[in-house]
Amino acid sequence: MNRKWIIISAGVVVGALAILLLRQGNPPNMGFCIACFLRDMAGGLGLHRADTVQYIRPEILGLVLGAFLTSLFARETRVVGGSSPLPRFILAFFAMIGMLVFLGCPLRMILRLSAGDLNALVGLAGLVAGVALGIIFLRKGFSFGRAMPQNKSNGYIFPLITFAVLALLLAKPAFIFFSKQGPGSMHAPLLTALVAGLIFGVLAQRSRLCLVGGIRDFILFRDFYLLYGFLAILLVTLAGNLALGSFKAGFLNQPIAHSDGLWNFLGMALAGFGSILLGGCPLRQLVSASEGNTDSAITVMGLLAGAAFAHNFGLAASPKGVPAAGQVAVLIGFAVVLLVAFVNSRSLSRQGVLSGDGNKGYTGSTLP
Repeated sequence: MNRKWIIISAGVVVGALAILLLRQGNPPNMGFCIACFLRDMAGGLGLHRADTVQYIRPEILGLVLGAFLTSLFARETRVVGGSSPLPRFILAFFAMIGMLVFLGCPLRMILRLSAGDLNALVGLAGLVAGVALGIIFLRKGFSFGRAMPQNKSNGYIFPLITFAVLALLLAKPAFIFFSKQGPGSMHAPLLTALVAGLIFGVLAQRSRLCLVGGIRDFILFRDFYLLYGFLAILLVTLAGNLALGSFKAGFLNQPIAHSDGLWNFLGMALAGFGSILLGGCPLRQLVSASEGNTDSAITVMGLLAGAAFAHNFGLAASPKGVPAAGQVAVLIGFAVVLLVAFVNSRSLSRQGVLSGDGNKGYTGSTLP
């Protein structure tokens, strides 16, 4: 099958799954959101105590296991890592804060747009701006260094952790938290969500779905491949929302969203900037970690830590707006990500913008 039709087919199925999950009980305009679901999982595991967003999301567990099993079957498991793990953790931490200020990852941004939430257009503009800013540094030689082959057993740690978390979800011990109200209390039946996640994981692994990567490839190479998948998701979910009567165009009173345009823009710009330097959006990081990339696994840990920190310290937005602490955190995030980008850009070092030898310690590329 032509590559274009592979990713379009994946987008059609993912869009249909998102509508199904909405109908089965997931929060409005949130059939599948990597950032929001990781936030809920952080709460479910007790990493934060915001009692409205605590639930171990089977969709995430299924996605990881589906991608892991598919990579094994396709013999595409590559156990690599060691490419600046701590800076990756930090970038993921702040990218998650940006997404929780916007209230969604790039995937949920598309789902919000398909339901008529025009705030998502502002977020999309911010995402494109953040990716474009990151591309400036890619062109100046930004790199975290080459990931090196590792012991094969390292590639099984992330999937094994996922299996363990699934066991906790099924056993429901006393130290696991479940929301009684709010978005965390809204969820599809466990089996439905798990199977949907498994299917999504298979499709994401085979098609390489990533909106951040799609924007990057379009700007750099005029390559539409990855964007076709998200266009398919948009069209399918738009049709589904229209058919179900859940399409409501406008900026105000959108479910689990706010209409502060400046911070919608800046939140997604920070997410896009951090994600492009990391080599992909949260969805792509989950799939890559499932394929054996331990740097991506560290990135996922950074996303979880950012979600926990955002809710423990009142940084995340709500339908009421963005708290002052969240606004400050986004600005700090931009400063930190800019610093990381400068420090790891070869041509800037050679130009004397940074001290030291810019030719040492930088090999490889964040581009796939």
